[in-house]
Amino acid sequence: MNSWGQRNSYRPDKVTSAVKIDGKLEETVWKSSTPITTFTKSFPDFGKMPSHKTEVKIVYDNTAIYVGAFLYGDLKSIRRQLTQRDVIDRQDADAFTIGLDTYQDRQNAFSFSVTAAGVQGDARQNNDGNNSTDRSWDAVWESAVSLHQDGWSLEMKIPYSALRFAKKDLQNWGMQLSRFSRSNNENITWSPQNPNQDGSINQWGDLSDLRDIVPPLRLSFLPYISGGVRSEPTSNGRKTENLISGGMDVKYGINESFTLDMTLIPDFAQVQSDNLFLNLTPFQVKFDDFRPFFTEGTELFNKAGLFYSRRIGATPTGVYDVLNFASSHPEYEIRKNPGITRLYNATKFSGRTKNKLGIGVFNAVTAPMKAKLFNTNNQKDTTITTEVLTNYNIFVLDQALQNRSSLTFTNTNVMRQGNSRNANVSALDVNLFDKKNNYKLNGTLRYSKIWGNTDNYDGYTTAISGAKISGKWQYSGTLAIESDQYDPNDMGFIQNNNSFEQSGFISLQYNNPTKKYLSHSYSFNFNNNYLYKPFKWADLDINANAFFLFHNFWDMNIIFSAKPIAFNDYFESRTPGMNMKRFSYAFIGLQGSSDSRKKLFFNYLIGGAESSQIKDDPYYKMDIGARYRFSPKFQMNSNFTIENDEGGWGFSHRDGNSTQVAGYYDPIISFRKVKTNNLVLGGQYNFTPRMNWNIRLRHNWTKLQHRSFHLLKTAGNWTDIPFVNGRNRNFNVFNIDMFYTWDFKWGSRITFSWKNALGNVVNLDPYVFTRYTKNLTSMFSNPHSNEITLKIVYFLDYLDLKKKL
Repeated sequence: MNSWGQRNSYRPDKVTSAVKIDGKLEETVWKSSTPITTFTKSFPDFGKMPSHKTEVKIVYDNTAIYVGAFLYGDLKSIRRQLTQRDVIDRQDADAFTIGLDTYQDRQNAFSFSVTAAGVQGDARQNNDGNNSTDRSWDAVWESAVSLHQDGWSLEMKIPYSALRFAKKDLQNWGMQLSRFSRSNNENITWSPQNPNQDGSINQWGDLSDLRDIVPPLRLSFLPYISGGVRSEPTSNGRKTENLISGGMDVKYGINESFTLDMTLIPDFAQVQSDNLFLNLTPFQVKFDDFRPFFTEGTELFNKAGLFYSRRIGATPTGVYDVLNFASSHPEYEIRKNPGITRLYNATKFSGRTKNKLGIGVFNAVTAPMKAKLFNTNNQKDTTITTEVLTNYNIFVLDQALQNRSSLTFTNTNVMRQGNSRNANVSALDVNLFDKKNNYKLNGTLRYSKIWGNTDNYDGYTTAISGAKISGKWQYSGTLAIESDQYDPNDMGFIQNNNSFEQSGFISLQYNNPTKKYLSHSYSFNFNNNYLYKPFKWADLDINANAFFLFHNFWDMNIIFSAKPIAFNDYFESRTPGMNMKRFSYAFIGLQGSSDSRKKLFFNYLIGGAESSQIKDDPYYKMDIGARYRFSPKFQMNSNFTIENDEGGWGFSHRDGNSTQVAGYYDPIISFRKVKTNNLVLGGQYNFTPRMNWNIRLRHNWTKLQHRSFHLLKTAGNWTDIPFVNGRNRNFNVFNIDMFYTWDFKWGSRITFSWKNALGNVVNLDPYVFTRYTKNLTSMFSNPHSNEITLKIVYFLDYLDLKKKL
């Protein structure tokens, strides 16, 4: 809104003549259009006049919205670093962005960006309290830029097929225009964006009186073909297999608001390798999903936090049973044991009605997976099913209400062949904001049901929170309960249930510049946790932060966290009903980064912790990252982390000689040293705005050295037992991922990839390879797996095909 409390509004002209997208603004339509010239700084000093003039014009016809802009400034100060598509934040490039809230609900929007180097970026934005941005969403649209002595200009063509909007004779949309100047990190907006107000889209202006635009038939095809070869070492020698695949993605606009996305026989080989590490906790590890179909345009399915897409196409549940069987039966050789569940197809149906009701349906079917073993004694094959045919489904209803408020119902359902294990989870989420956008109230309720041949139980979780979300002082309080049998993990993700939690947060934020700082803030929060059943106190966490952003664009964050009272760990023992007492500790750290405009940029985190009950058990962590930009086309980056815990306590193994209780032997815990080093090296070379090369190397090493062993007692204490030899661990992960990508046509892409990894059969002796450098050098002398693939994706739009025919 502007300074008078009214929203800025712009009425574009409807045109009939064509607009050539070359970035030069020479068409007649631009000369007669009314320009937008009023902009306000949003950063670093909100409300002040911009350093340079900006002029934007918008027109539209029956097929698209057109944007023409001239961004004045000294040509020498305009930054033009080439990057990958959607990689815009904190890069050395000026940028212009238009955001469109096509339902004017102040909660959901599309944004389209172009940099002075011609790099495109687009995203889906959500503003209902999460303020999330999904840059994995890619639309097909056109842009071009042109450089001038007094600035740079750009043109955009955003076809209606890239948007979703209600079918009405008169359209009124929310809109924001913003310009980012990298030389002084200045961001200006058409509609003032107050940093002391929560949310973004709710502060946008309006694009009004779009008349007689008809949503087009949205039908496009993305057929692909891929081929390659994979070679990997096994215990029976090196195995080589050809990789040949083909399939198609289809997007169909069922009507003006709803889209059906389908993927048939998808190929997910050309994605970044997981950042694997040695997991010493009793909990599952959550990994990012880099598969475009499962990340693009899924904001509706993620609103309740019940969609962990890595559940679909995950490692078959019986893979490790096969490995354990073969290791204990030497007469069997593994001929085939797939590590990934094959996906038959997946479908997404989503959109929003003119009454602002969002509807989403997701469905995926995974194939049954089988392992094949060969018996060397009788010369016969044995087939073992490691994963059954499974159907995954999500249904979402999301009603946008006034003042950014919303009411959301979500249901997830997993059905497995043979009724082996089925799961259903239902969720209700309420987000309420006051009219002035100062306060919000959130409430959630979830119910899970598991049934089948082996399991039959249900559980629930509920939470309520209230918060002051705008102004210098902000605070919140939350009360959350998770029953001991609440389980959304067939399609969602939680690390543990069985908790009763009270938490609070308070912060003081200064977003306007002072003599010392551009901005600074202070925050404190606590979490007090109980076990839900039986109701027992677990632990208390407190955390404090002080953040400072300086005028030279360096920043610093002082971190303090502690568990000030000795506490109970009810999960580490891996045994129901047994807790493990842990000692209080305090951690203090310093985190920060340098000015990212410079060729050399670095960031750091240095911190340490100490327990009050045990001497000589220090913990420290150092994380150092650096990026050097050699030219506007080429940059390299690195990150090195050292984490050392001299006084770790945790589960080691079970006493096989003890008496089983409820199916469990007595747990043995150990006092141990754990050291982890993680190295990441990367390089990016961008030939053009649509052609780039990217390489990433990662080595993760963890050394676990036991110092003593103890028998855990029911009360949480322990007794000493004799030292157990041969239990040290030496864990290594090594990956190289290289991708060459060329967007040779709008929406079409060629990708060549090479993926290298340390073979699974490599096990380094923890008593010999005790140093990081020795482990790193050994990575290159041990057998590796290699995978080389080439994939071609071609975009076909039905309307273009129709014109040609």
